[in-house]
Amino acid sequence: MIEKGGYHTMSKQIPQELSQEQMDFMNDKPLILLSTIDAESNTPNTSAISWVKAHTPTTIRFAVTNNSRTAANVKANPRVSLTMIALGTVYSIVGEAHILEDKIEGIAMPLSKIEVRIEGVFESMFWGAAITQNPAYEKTMNIDKAIALDNQVFAALLS
Repeated sequence: MIEKGGYHTMSKQIPQELSQEQMDFMNDKPLILLSTIDAESNTPNTSAISWVKAHTPTTIRFAVTNNSRTAANVKANPRVSLTMIALGTVYSIVGEAHILEDKIEGIAMPLSKIEVRIEGVFESMFWGAAITQNPAYEKTMNIDKAIALDNQVFAALLS
C-alpha cells in the first residue's frame, strides 16, 4: 500500500532510499534483475542487467540497448522493480523509470540511459534464511573490449 511519505506495511515504514552499504554494493558491478511490464502482452518481464549504478541514495541509473524490449517497456509503463541479491539478503527496489538519453553520446553501441526514482527498498528474502554467496558472472567476450565498454558506460551513467 502506498501512503503519503512512502510505502508502509502493517508494522513498519519501508525505506525510500538506498543505504551507503547498498549503494557501494550496487556500484561494484553486480548482477541485477530488472522487472518491467511488457508493452505488448502486459505481463511481467525480467531481464538480467549489469550496467547499473546507484547515482544517489534515491536514484539508480542503468543502460540497455535502445531498441530492446526493456527500453520499450519503460516507455510504455515506467513502473519497475530491481532485484539485488546482496549483503546476505534479497532486496526489491521499486520505482518509476524515465529515459534520460535515448542514445548515450560517445558510445558506439546504441544504449539508452534510464533513471529510476526509488519509491521503496523492500527486504524480500524468505524468513529464516540468509544468502551465503552473491551471484557472480564473467564476461565471455574479448575482456579488453568488455572493460573498455564497461568504463565508458559507467562513466556515462554517472554524468
